[in-house]
Amino acid sequence: MLSRLFAPKVKVSAHCDLPCGVYDPAQARIEAESVKAVQEKMAGNDDAHYQARATVIKEQRAELAKHHVSVLWSDYFKPPHFEKYPELHQLVNDTLKALSAAKASTDPATGQKALDYIAQIDKIFWETKKA
Repeated sequence: MLSRLFAPKVKVSAHCDLPCGVYDPAQARIEAESVKAVQEKMAGNDDAHYQARATVIKEQRAELAKHHVSVLWSDYFKPPHFEKYPELHQLVNDTLKALSAAKASTDPATGQKALDYIAQIDKIFWETKKA
């Protein structure tokens, strides 16, 4: 009798820990855009204090972008995605390396390279959302 009283009334299931709507490469893109924008601003200002503050901000934003890409790779993308897009592992690795390079550089070209890789991840991400 107690087992019937405490038996679940509704069964639910999900294919991920949280609704997939919480994932979006836009978060990484926004942070990477900030990295590139700071790199561009650094080129136009020789003040040592400005440069120091800009470096801190640029490095923080690059780390945030890396975090968002890593979360997509580890939490959102699943084995069927990697099967359909076998280049995805390498693309994520290349993106993380590009973000590390942008973090260490004042050259906006490094920020743009990271943005280009994130755009490729974004394209794959939205294709998986259609499936």
